[in-house]
Amino acid sequence: MGILQFKNVSKSFGTGTNKTEVLKGIDLEVAEGEFLVILGFSGTGKTTLINLMAGLEKPTSGSVTYRDAPITGPGPERGVIFQSYSLMPWLTVTGNVRLAVDTVFPGLSKAKKAEKVAHYVDMVGLSHAATRRPAELSGGMRQRVNVARALAMNPEMLLLDEPLSALDALTRANLADEIEGIWDADKKTCVLITNDVDEAIILADRIIALNPDGTLGQEFSVTIPRPRDRIEMNTNDTFKALRAEVTKYLMDVGIEARVDGTRQLPDVTPIHGVPTAVKEAQKGLIDERFLDFSQLHKVYPTPKGPLTVVEDFDLKIDRGEFISLIGHSGCGKSTVLTMAAGLNPISKGAIKLDGRHVEGADPERAVVFQSPNLFPWLSARENCAIGVDKVYPNASRAERQDVVEYYLERVGLADAMEKSASEMSNGMQQRVGIARAFALSPKLLLLDEPFGMLDSLTRWELQEVLMEVWSRTKVTAICVTHDVDEAILLADRVVMMTNGPQATIGKIVDVDLPRPRTRKALLEHPDYYKYRQDVLDFLEEYEHGAKPKPKASAPNPIAAE
Repeated sequence: MGILQFKNVSKSFGTGTNKTEVLKGIDLEVAEGEFLVILGFSGTGKTTLINLMAGLEKPTSGSVTYRDAPITGPGPERGVIFQSYSLMPWLTVTGNVRLAVDTVFPGLSKAKKAEKVAHYVDMVGLSHAATRRPAELSGGMRQRVNVARALAMNPEMLLLDEPLSALDALTRANLADEIEGIWDADKKTCVLITNDVDEAIILADRIIALNPDGTLGQEFSVTIPRPRDRIEMNTNDTFKALRAEVTKYLMDVGIEARVDGTRQLPDVTPIHGVPTAVKEAQKGLIDERFLDFSQLHKVYPTPKGPLTVVEDFDLKIDRGEFISLIGHSGCGKSTVLTMAAGLNPISKGAIKLDGRHVEGADPERAVVFQSPNLFPWLSARENCAIGVDKVYPNASRAERQDVVEYYLERVGLADAMEKSASEMSNGMQQRVGIARAFALSPKLLLLDEPFGMLDSLTRWELQEVLMEVWSRTKVTAICVTHDVDEAILLADRVVMMTNGPQATIGKIVDVDLPRPRTRKALLEHPDYYKYRQDVLDFLEEYEHGAKPKPKASAPNPIAAE
C-alpha cells in the first residue's frame, strides 16, 4: 500500500460555461520512501496536483488519502516547498526557520528549538548567513531557507512544486543535489513537480508524465544507480536512452505539429537589401567574415579604476552561420551581444558587419531579448509591424502587412494575431518577439537568452519554431545561452567564454550535425553526446570561478580564422 493515494480524482474550477477541468481521472499511488517526479508542460495541472496532496485544494470527485485517511487540509506530516519563496521579509534566516519549529513543536524548550533551527540552517549550508534577512540573500539562498523551513517541520513527506525553476542553471543543479542528499539521508518520501527532464532523471525513482489534457501519461522507471553524477550521466547509455524516450513522449503529446502556413513572403526588398524570399535562403552563403569581431574590449570605469569585462574577443563569422555563445553568468556574453547590436559602445577593437563598422542601433541588426518588450495594449500584429514600415519604404501597405502576417503564421500565431500582448502567455509573447525580429529581414539576428524566462518544455517548442523560421531565411545569427543542449541544437559553432572579468574566448566547437535539426533526431545522433561532453567539460573547468590560463601557454582558440 502507498503512503499517499489518488483514486479516480478529477478537479475542475468554475461552473457552467465557465467550468475548466484541470485534472481528470487521476489514479496514483506514492510508495513510502519513494522519490517520485511529475513531469509536464505549464498549464497541465501540476501545481493543482501537488495542492491536492498538500490539502490546499479538495478534489471535485474521487478521493485523496494519506495513510488511508482522507486529506482534509494541510498537515505537518506533509512539508511543502513552493516555486516562490514566501519568506517573512522582516525576519532573519533563523527567524524564518524558527516560525516552522514554533508551529510544529510548541512544547519544546527554547534551547531545544534553537538547536533544531541551527541544525536545519546548517543542513542547507546557510550557517554563515543565519542573521541575514531575505533581501540580503540571492535567489538560491532564499530557496534554501524555504527548504530548511520545510525540513524543520520534520515532515514524513516532502512536496516540491518547481522549487528550482526561478534559479540559474548552476544554482539549480547544486540545490537539486542538496535535496537529493537530504532525501537520501532521511529516506523521506518526496514528490517533485518539474518541467526539466534532466532534473527528473537525476532525482527520481519513478517519473510520471502529466498530459496537457490533465490525465496521467506514461510512467518511466529510473534504474540508474545512485549517486548520479551530472557529468558522468553524459556517457551513461541508460541515461541517454531514457532521456530520449522521455523527450520523445513529451514532444509527441505536448508539441502538436504546426500547420504549415499558406501565406507567401512578398517579393519586397528592405532598405538594407536582401529578400526575394531572402535571396532563396542566401544561396551558397559562405561570404567569409561577414561579421568580424576584431580584438574587442569592453572597459567600464569604476571608483577603483577601469574594469575590463571583455578582453581580446576575436571571432570571424561567415554569412548565414548560426553561432551559440555560452559561458557562466557574468562572463560578458550579453556585453558582446549588445556591442554587436550597437546598444553598448565599444571600448577598444572593432565590429564590422558586411564590411562596415557597427555604430549605433540599426534595424539591419535585430535583437530578441529574454523579455520580448512588447507594448501590452497593442495586438500581436501591431507589435510585429513596428519597424516594418521603416525597413520596407517602397512596399505597399498590403505588402508590409503580408510580411508581418507571414512571420506571425510561421511562429504559430495565425489564430492570435489580434490578441493583445497583455492577454498572452510568456511563450506567446516571445513568439511575437521572434516574428518581429525576422519581419525586419535583418542582416544579423541577435538573441540574448531568448527562452531563458520560459519553462523547459515551452523552450523546446520555441527552439523548434526558431530553427524552422531560420532555415527559411539563413540569416546570420548569434544566440547567447547558458543551456548546453540549446547551444548545440541551434549552432554551427559553439563559442565558449571564460569567466569574467577579462573574459575572452576559451574554446570553439564546430557542430557538424545535419540540418534541418530536431531535438528528437539529435538525441539519437551518435555524435551528439560527444559535442555535449566538450561543452560540459569546458563549463566544469570554469565552474568555480577559474581564470583563463596565461596567454603564453594557452592555445589559440580561434578555430575559424
